[in-house]
Amino acid sequence: MADNVSQLRGWTVMVCHPDGPTISREADALDIIGGAGWQRADLVVIPAQRFDPDFFTLSTGIAGDIIQKFVNYRLPVAIVGDIGDHLTASSALRAFVHASNNGRHAWFLDELADLEAKLTQR
Repeated sequence: MADNVSQLRGWTVMVCHPDGPTISREADALDIIGGAGWQRADLVVIPAQRFDPDFFTLSTGIAGDIIQKFVNYRLPVAIVGDIGDHLTASSALRAFVHASNNGRHAWFLDELADLEAKLTQR
């Protein structure tokens, strides 16, 4: 269940294993950030399925807290996977994802192949 580290468009990318532990609090984000630092990663990719469902309910504050940790450590994060059901259920989440995807710190992508396009734009 090891994370994979590879090069993509000049970035060292750590792709978290989909079967890793659930991410539900700031400490979980810090564990990933520490692993990324150990691997000297410039960017972290986390499968959407790793997140506790409450992450996608913005009123819980979990998403903001977790993403803020990545921002604080200046480590971009891409959350990859189908979150369509969550987006359908929440206009606030749709707005949050849209704003994130237009920023530099956190991106929500449907699949890993979309990351290459995102990095090409940068």
